[in-house]
Amino acid sequence: MKEMGNGGAADLFKSSTLVKISGFILVSVVFFYLGKHFSDGSSQQLVFFSSHRNPDHNEITGPPSSVALSPNHNKFFNITSLTNDTSSVQKNENKEQESIGSVSPPPNQPPPPPAPAVKRMGVVDENGVMAEDFEVGEFDTEVVENWGKANDTANLESHGKGGKVRVRVNKFPLCPESMREYIPCLDNEEAIKKLKSTEKGENFERHCPEKGKELNCLVPSPKGYQTPIPWPQSRDEVWFSNVPHARLAEDKGGQNWITIDKDKFKFPGGGTQFIHGADQYLDQIEKMIPEIAFGHHTRVTLDVGCGVASFGAYLLSRNVTTLSVAPKDVHENQIQFALERGVPAMVAAFATRRLLYPSQAFDLVHCSRCRINWTRDEIKEFLGNPNKSIHPLNWQLRSYYIFFCYEAVQMRVQSRLCIDICSLSIRINLKACLDSVADYVRYVDLKACITRLPEEGYGSNITTWPARLHNPPDRLQSIQIDAYMSRNELFRAESIYWKELIESYVRALHWKKFKLRNVLDMRAGFGGFAAALIENQLDCWVLNVVPVSGPNTLPVIYDRGLIGVIHDWCEPFDTYPRTYDLLHAAGLFSIEQKRCNISTIMLEMDRILRPGGRVYIRDSLAVMDELEEIATAMGWHVSIRDTSEGPHASYRILTGDKRLLQA
Repeated sequence: MKEMGNGGAADLFKSSTLVKISGFILVSVVFFYLGKHFSDGSSQQLVFFSSHRNPDHNEITGPPSSVALSPNHNKFFNITSLTNDTSSVQKNENKEQESIGSVSPPPNQPPPPPAPAVKRMGVVDENGVMAEDFEVGEFDTEVVENWGKANDTANLESHGKGGKVRVRVNKFPLCPESMREYIPCLDNEEAIKKLKSTEKGENFERHCPEKGKELNCLVPSPKGYQTPIPWPQSRDEVWFSNVPHARLAEDKGGQNWITIDKDKFKFPGGGTQFIHGADQYLDQIEKMIPEIAFGHHTRVTLDVGCGVASFGAYLLSRNVTTLSVAPKDVHENQIQFALERGVPAMVAAFATRRLLYPSQAFDLVHCSRCRINWTRDEIKEFLGNPNKSIHPLNWQLRSYYIFFCYEAVQMRVQSRLCIDICSLSIRINLKACLDSVADYVRYVDLKACITRLPEEGYGSNITTWPARLHNPPDRLQSIQIDAYMSRNELFRAESIYWKELIESYVRALHWKKFKLRNVLDMRAGFGGFAAALIENQLDCWVLNVVPVSGPNTLPVIYDRGLIGVIHDWCEPFDTYPRTYDLLHAAGLFSIEQKRCNISTIMLEMDRILRPGGRVYIRDSLAVMDELEEIATAMGWHVSIRDTSEGPHASYRILTGDKRLLQA
């Protein structure tokens, strides 16, 4: 046994196991020695390059740089203290400060500046523990004090080459009470006084304020203003306080235009030439001229010198849309009464310029003692621009394409004899106009000629209502647009787009509960928005505006059986304040911002919008922030919604509700 023990021990020392154990022990000793050597500060200290600075002024003095020992030279740290609880941290820091203070700086070297205190800005400290003494950063006391006063000021961002520039938009003030019915381009007294002549009614035409004199305040409502009476009740009565003018009732009360009954105006339905009521008058016309076929063959009419628009009001029940026009003259506020009733109307005058409607626009034109000199040279052009039939009370005109003449229809309407317009047109020797721009009407002077009808026959073969609302008209081919697909396909695509969109508005936003009546589409295109409202059976009418900055699609709008006007949104609109229940603008501002002041357009929208009315603006993100801030500064209740494409789409929808403001 003894020999076996000695032999086994000898073999053990010769084996590889012993070598491995010895090597492990040796490596462990070396690492232990090195660790202790570096931890107790016995190794050579690190050196640093530093600059001489004045501690008071933080300025470099002396040589630009020098060699210095590490600030940790001759310092001792107890590593085990790091594992202690937080109560001992402060004591160790005090000892370290005393140790640092006892070390004298190297010769010719200033003491290093004290390390800045750690500024904690978050809720988690350096050990990952939730802290209770965190800071939330600096705040603007003015913002806190004015929180909730969003209508006092608004920050508006405009994008420039240098990035975003923030400017402050102050709350828009109220205009004086005297401006409560202000129409900027028709009430410009300064420009009217400079006119050389008013013989032909030049003072009733547009004279817009010069640049820098635009409307810059909010037009107030009259005292006692109430939410308008809804349609169809409004056809027969409106609140006196909303249009507080009694003169028209005093002057025209005997003709059954309008009467006053306590706190309301009442409209019996009569007119100068139909004192027994518009319904009876319309029955007589249709009986004498069966081909008129209201609501089928005749869809769009113009009532010139409309009074309070009872003629158009009663045609609505026969599926006929009538645009009632009259100047802002001695017949006080007749157009304002029409709009308050919920009847399509617009301020316009037969004077020296074309009306803002295309050629061949109306199926019927009506005049009942409209105080127009029809034989004046400039007015003759209007007589040469019918679509199918013109019916000023006394004249029923039907255009023929070969002769510049009209077939005369003699009839008696409430004891008034019609005039043979054919013999009249021969006597005044009308001639054809030489220009071929009959649909360009803005600021164009009237001429004593008859507009040529298109050689292709466009405008002559319109289908009957309601089929014409959906069928692409022939005049669509004459519209100057850049189209990569056929114009008919564009027409149908726009119709489908708005039909689906309005269906979603009715379903999700409950549009049928809004009691919409007077609607303005500020960028109408082919009229798809208005057509969609009709298809969804919303009981309202739409005035389609075609901006001058785009293609003139107005002829197509009229051929569809809709009404509209061409307009430049850099200028005010010709209507009274508080006209519309809904203003709709799709893609308008992203285009017009290159030409117009956005604030000016928004102030004009506020002027023509009824208190309690709504605004729907569908536009790009690039203008949405600016629109929101301006709307807030005007006192609207504003919200931004995503489109149906989702939150990552490049478009948003701004909705605004106007509050009641009184001086």
